[in-house]
Amino acid sequence: MFFMLAFSIAGLAQGNGFYNFKVKTLDGGEFNFSTLKGKKVMIVNTASKCGFTPQYKDLEDLYKEYSDELVIVGFPANNFANQEPGTNAQIRKFCTDNYSVTFPMMAKISVKGSDMAPVYKWLTEKKENGVMDSEVKWNFQKYLISEDGKLVDVVYSKDRPNCDRILAWLNSK
Repeated sequence: MFFMLAFSIAGLAQGNGFYNFKVKTLDGGEFNFSTLKGKKVMIVNTASKCGFTPQYKDLEDLYKEYSDELVIVGFPANNFANQEPGTNAQIRKFCTDNYSVTFPMMAKISVKGSDMAPVYKWLTEKKENGVMDSEVKWNFQKYLISEDGKLVDVVYSKDRPNCDRILAWLNSK
């Protein structure tokens, strides 16, 4: 019994905590999630050719309005109906030219299936995040992370980034 408990505690100490992730940006640099400590974080999977693509504007507006306490991290993904076929350079150009995106955008990844990116395994599996299981159902699904790196909620695509639920979370202390 003691050995199992000690092993579990050691596993938690090493763990796959939110702040342990390092990912590539659209521009090829490294983005370390440890830089997000103390901020609320919204992770969103994006696509350039989706009916929800205009949410980029809402995301950018929210990012600017709440810049002191919120970081939005976009992950382009081509998992749904081939709606993000572009290269990282094409995605960067699209986001800049059409929506003036300034929030951090990561390199294109997979958000479901056998090639799911590790950060999305953490977001969608209770055994990883300690809170809940979920499934990425479509583009522009939003995951809300607290200032201490805990998964708080999942907000589905149909709910815009400035919906009452997200604003209530942002304004809670």
